[in-house]
Amino acid sequence: PIQEAVRKGIRVISELELAYHYISTPLIGVTGTNGKTTTTLLLGEMLKEAGKEVGVGGNVGEPLILFADGPKRWDLLVVEISSFQLEGIEAFRPSMALLLNVTEDHLDRYASYQDYIEAKARIFMNQRSEDRAVLNRDDPIVMGLSERVKAKRTFFSTKERLTEGAFSDGETIFVRTEGKEESYSLSKAPLKGAHNVENMTAAAVSARSVGAGPEAVQRALDRFQGLEHRLEFVREVQGVRFYNDSKGTNVGSVVKSLESFREPIILIAGGKDKRGDLSPLKGLIRERVKRLILIGEARERMARELGGMTDTEKAETLEEAVGMAFRSSEPGDVVLLSPACSSFDMFKDYKERGRVFKEAVRRFEP
Repeated sequence: PIQEAVRKGIRVISELELAYHYISTPLIGVTGTNGKTTTTLLLGEMLKEAGKEVGVGGNVGEPLILFADGPKRWDLLVVEISSFQLEGIEAFRPSMALLLNVTEDHLDRYASYQDYIEAKARIFMNQRSEDRAVLNRDDPIVMGLSERVKAKRTFFSTKERLTEGAFSDGETIFVRTEGKEESYSLSKAPLKGAHNVENMTAAAVSARSVGAGPEAVQRALDRFQGLEHRLEFVREVQGVRFYNDSKGTNVGSVVKSLESFREPIILIAGGKDKRGDLSPLKGLIRERVKRLILIGEARERMARELGGMTDTEKAETLEEAVGMAFRSSEPGDVVLLSPACSSFDMFKDYKERGRVFKEAVRRFEP
């Protein structure tokens, strides 16, 4: 019906756009290829720790339209926004917009990578000079888009010690604004991995920008547990640690996950092919992955393009792949499910895939 409406020239808007017209609460919009959900929920927790009435939703949890109804009054709404949702906006204007990163994804939907980039950039299109954009200084695509931004720009980095904005060395987050510096320890943070350091840094500088106190930010960093299926530790069996990263559905996400380990990795990847460029994985697989086990529709292409980087096998099912991984492992290894593909060839969604992985791991004798 929607495609038919478009063909007939009928105006089509997204749920996000519809909700915007009925909401007067300031909106914080969070988008990016990876890290959206974690950053949205963590930022929400920081603001709640600060005593603010905060609603969290959009692409995670409640749709934004549900916040337009009812007697409750919110101080802020933190909204996760996908590229698909941004395609259907016209007037939607977040008072703060976060763009975490842009890497190849959803090329099964978009005609080109540039079309996907342009969809992400729409989060800034209605912002004004009094609004704020929070941008990843380390991402070349984000930095290219930053030239278009009319809002006040705040940058975050995990590679550069910025004089203004936020940066992290992996152990501490530093927030610098107007010549003042604050620091936040990550020593107690349950979130692990290089990608989560980026997410925590972005959330911290955003929370401070809208009035959350330093103590509230630190409390949230110390308590926030992260999300199921996102580099989730499952268990250790005979010295081998198993991690479920079923949400790693694109190449950029898998790169971040592989970078999070120093131990030898047995990687289980594959699924429904999203036609992304696999070349960013080649060096990391050569250096860090001792065995690659491929499943699903994409396994033939992945074997052709990545098989020369390390020992590579194919499995018919995820359960078979888990068994193969465990049999070839040694104490000190990591077995990582991080598919770089969607799940729809074999599973209902990435959550079911993650659950099947965890059930297979739990069947092993300790």
